[in-house]
Amino acid sequence: MSEAVKVAVMDDIEPEEAIVVDTDVTGFSEPIAVFRTEDDEFYALNDTCSHEDASLADGWIEGCEVECPIHTAKFCLKTGAVQCMPATEDVASHKLELRGEEIWIYPGTPATAE
Repeated sequence: MSEAVKVAVMDDIEPEEAIVVDTDVTGFSEPIAVFRTEDDEFYALNDTCSHEDASLADGWIEGCEVECPIHTAKFCLKTGAVQCMPATEDVASHKLELRGEEIWIYPGTPATAE
């Protein structure tokens, strides 16, 4: 398992919004998007859509899915699994942990769907 990295506090992300955590913060090979749902659940996925080079953090969050802002591919926030074409490849999920108000992620360690 990778080491945890503090990436934000809960108030940094509005409901149904996301932030991008750069590689220099995480040490991971790709930027990671951290999402907050309207139900105050937090998830972390690779930020780049697997169909086109679009930032998923710029997409639309609905329930437990994010929709790519370019071609409307959808991904499960819990697992990164493709939910809707045109994407055919999943994006990587990352384990996320809340420690009080702090958001910590484990870059490269897949999240487990609960």
